[in-house]
Amino acid sequence: MQPDVILFGPLDTVFGSEGPGGVLLIEYVLLVLVLANFGTRLLAHRRHESQYEEGGAEAITRHPAHVATNVLLVVTAFFYMTIAAHGGMVMSVLVLGAVITDFFEFESRKVEARRDIPLERPNGAIVAVLVVAMYASYQALFWVIKGPWSSVI
Repeated sequence: MQPDVILFGPLDTVFGSEGPGGVLLIEYVLLVLVLANFGTRLLAHRRHESQYEEGGAEAITRHPAHVATNVLLVVTAFFYMTIAAHGGMVMSVLVLGAVITDFFEFESRKVEARRDIPLERPNGAIVAVLVVAMYASYQALFWVIKGPWSSVI
């Protein structure tokens, strides 16, 4: 399924084309980015813990790989909205919610470090990205269960 309007030229043509299962390639890209974001979230939390142990609250900084995956997720979700309006809008709202939650979770880790209490996992951001991952999985992998699902429903 090619997009009706081509805004970004070759990008629309490549990512708007269908991949395995008749799904847009951009949906697979989003799923991979969400999974990468989980990995960088784990790395960032481990780094925050080690920075806190070594230098206190002022030593805690954002992990560049995690910031990069957040930015890529936002940009890709907005780009997805230009190809598939409904799915892109839902994905963009979910991704923005996850990024905003991640911002406040980072600030919470700084507050915990200033108060000299153990750093907690970023539970709110984990749940937000889990919701994004569920929607991205639904968009990209529904074709796997479409046959049995259609026979039940």
